[in-house]
This record gives sequence, C-alpha cells and structure tokens, in this order.
Amino acid sequence: MGQDVEGQAGQQSSATSLQDLCEWMSCYDKKLRRTGPEQLNRHADLILAPLHSRVNGWSLPLHSFQLVTLGLYAYLAIVGFGIYVPLLPYGWKHVAYTVIGLLFTHHLITHLVAVTIDPADQNVLARKNYDKPMPIFDRSKCKHVIENQRCYLCEVDVGPKAKHCSICNKCIADFDHHCNWLNNCVGSKNYWFFFNAVASAVLGLFLLILVILYVFIQYFVNPAELRTSPQFESLSGNGTWLVFLPVAPAETTAVVVISLAALTLLLGFASFIPLGHLLLFHLYLLVKKLSTYEYMTRHRHHNNTVAQEINVEATLDGSSRMEPLQTVTTY
Repeated sequence: MGQDVEGQAGQQSSATSLQDLCEWMSCYDKKLRRTGPEQLNRHADLILAPLHSRVNGWSLPLHSFQLVTLGLYAYLAIVGFGIYVPLLPYGWKHVAYTVIGLLFTHHLITHLVAVTIDPADQNVLARKNYDKPMPIFDRSKCKHVIENQRCYLCEVDVGPKAKHCSICNKCIADFDHHCNWLNNCVGSKNYWFFFNAVASAVLGLFLLILVILYVFIQYFVNPAELRTSPQFESLSGNGTWLVFLPVAPAETTAVVVISLAALTLLLGFASFIPLGHLLLFHLYLLVKKLSTYEYMTRHRHHNNTVAQEINVEATLDGSSRMEPLQTVTTY
C-alpha cells in the first residue's frame, strides 16, 4: 500500500515537472501568436499580436487615439487661426500669429518625429529584419523574456534599460512607455521629441484658450473691438461677421462665432488639463531621474508591500481576537 502511494506521488511529481518544462519551452515557441497584457492592464484580455515587429507609429493598424489627436490638432489650428486670432486688436493679432503659430508648428514637427522614429534597441535595428515573423511573448506563460540582457525573442543582446514591448513586439532602447496617442513606444531615441510635443501642446493650448476667452468676453462687452479689420468696414452696422481673414473672408453669423467659441473652449480645456498633468508628471520624472516604467514598477511594488502588511495586520488582529475564546474553550 505504501509503495503504491509513493509510486503515484512520484508519477504526479514527474508529470508536473514535465508540464512545467513544456510550458517553459513553449514560451519561446514561434507558433505562438497571442500576447498577454502588462500587469498594469489586468483588466485586458489576451490580444492578437502582430506577425511582425512594428516599425514605428505609422505601422498598421493605426490607433484610434492617434487619429483623434491629429483630428483635434487640425480643428484647433483651423478654428484658432481662421476665426479667432484675426479678431484680435491689430497689435496683439501679429503677436498671436507669431507665438501661437510657432508653438503649433513646433508641436506638429516634434509629434510627427516622435511617431516616425523607430525606438528599437540598437542591436535590434542592426538586424533590420522586420519582414521575418518573430516569436510572440506570451505573458500568461512567462513573466520575463529578457535575462542577463539577452532577449530570447529578438535574439540579440540589449541595453540594461531595454524592455520588450508586447505591442510593438521588439526591444525598446531605454524603454519609458508605450504611447497610444503616438501609436509608438517612447524610449531614449524619441523621448525628447515626445516631451517637446507635450510641452508645446500645453503652451499652445493655453495661449489659444486665452485668445478665445478674450473674443468670447469681448463680444458681450464691446464687440466693436473685434471688428477692427479693414474688411469689416463694408459691413458697418451689420450683424454679419467675417471668418478666415484676411486671406479668404467668408460671411457668417454671430451665433456661429460664439457657438464655435464655446465648443472650442470645452475641447481646449478637456485637452489642456490632462496634457498639463502629463507635463507635470514628466517634469517630476526628470527631477527624480526616473522613467515612466521605473516609476510604475516602484509604485506597484510599494502598493503590493502595503497590501501584504495590511493582510498580515488583519491576520494578527483576527488571531488576537480568537485568543480569549480559545482560552475559555480550553478551560
């Protein structure tokens, strides 16, 4: 009887070891085509991974956030420079054109560069073999794919701060985070372009909001101050307003001008608040000399430690409450 039990236990142990070994080996199976989410996104289910590594933010499929960003930028630029900046007094008009125009141009350039740059580790770039299907990292079977600075998926040695992004399916040099708004990873090669894009967006939005607020308030206080352009002289005493001055004047009504101002202010504030928070967050990271990944890892580790301490305290508290009852029962 004892020998049968020992034999069954030995067989179960061998089966378990074999199963663990198979799972470890299947982590690098090139037939795998699904990748698990980061621990920071526990609510997400397994997602279908690309057959090839993504080159940059223009690699298909494009992200919906990326399209929203470009669409919002185009709307704010057209409405801001086409309707509200031309309504400013003569002196302020040229200042606004210059300053806000430079900020919007700087943002567009740095944004496009951050999207276009391939942020992969230098050894990954040296291979330049993105056409070859790569093995897919399945996080449900393995927690780490890089050991001793060797990526077993990219099959190259990488830098000490490189991380393998499961979305881009490649190792990113000095990985900071994967940005859906860029549809690209942010690493050492495009971080400063990303930072400049955020900073210029915050400053540009702030000044544009001030311009539209001035027009909105001045319309109810003294609308004549908004009709100083020469094109308004033929409309003197008329309730008609002009937009897209001075290049292509088009007539419209006051209701349209004020309604668009209210809508643009709402969109401006809705964009300015999260972007401002993001800028402050990255300024904090720069002061602390941390990446977003390092900050989130430390924060998660701290939360796990606090949760464990709370569980221990709760267990000890429950045990202490049971002691009098156990004493009475023993007695």
